[in-house]
Amino acid sequence: MEYVTAAPHPRPEASGPARAGRLSLALALLSGALGAALALLATRQQWSEGTATVAGGSFPLTAMGSDVTGVPAALAIVGLAALVAVFAVRRAGRLIVAGLLTLCGAGTVAAALAGASDSSALDEKAAQASGDTSATVAALTHTPWPYAAAVGGALILLAGLLALRYGHLWPAMSGRYERGGAPRARRSAAAVDPDRPEDLWKALDRGEDPTGTGPA
Repeated sequence: MEYVTAAPHPRPEASGPARAGRLSLALALLSGALGAALALLATRQQWSEGTATVAGGSFPLTAMGSDVTGVPAALAIVGLAALVAVFAVRRAGRLIVAGLLTLCGAGTVAAALAGASDSSALDEKAAQASGDTSATVAALTHTPWPYAAAVGGALILLAGLLALRYGHLWPAMSGRYERGGAPRARRSAAAVDPDRPEDLWKALDRGEDPTGTGPA
């Protein structure tokens, strides 16, 4: 007697959209968080240096990223908040927040690149040091940190573009409501014994009709 062994069914693979949603979600979270951290770190570093002439002598001046511009740090914080808020909204709201995230990234890049050649912060320090409002800094040089902030902005921008393209495939924070927006149906209440007053009071407290004829 021959026995026929049924071939095991192949394990169903994840569909293309589901896989794309997971990969894009992981990449957006990583790039957004890393970009915001890099932009914030870069703005706390030295961006430029130069010299100011006072009483025939010169002394060095330095400017931090926050001295040059506060825009990259502010946009990085807003972008990080928008990245979290993407998961708290759905549909049109998610598109709006994703658009805000994208704008934060683009704005961070633009502000950082503009600050890479800015000398106004050092000129102001030179004027204060010399007492001459028309004084400017000499031998101006810049560090790579403004470009690091621009890279951070580019990562935030990437997270925003991923949210715009694949955000509809990402899960939401709260599972309280179904896709249609209606609350999930309550579980069927336990049967109420009309001969037990405590059961009647509990049913009334839950907003149920202990008689079963209609709402309480």
